[in-house]
Amino acid sequence: MKNLEILHRITEMAEEERRLRGSLGTRGSGGSAERSRLDELERELDQCWDLLRQRRAKSEFGQDPDEAHTRPQSLVEGYES
Repeated sequence: MKNLEILHRITEMAEEERRLRGSLGTRGSGGSAERSRLDELERELDQCWDLLRQRRAKSEFGQDPDEAHTRPQSLVEGYES
């Protein structure tokens, strides 16, 4: 995936996340399917941001950004901002 494709995917997922949060906030607790999807989106967004950071770092240091890969959610979720 190229940087623009990753950014496009991040934008799509962030919009879906906002819609779900709005829906859950309006209706109170919300359904379990919506909560599950929201959790899934958060994990996928973390992975996309991580991949984008890897690609940018490789480019900055003269490496091939296409060598970056999506890391497991368990690894990405352990990062601190």
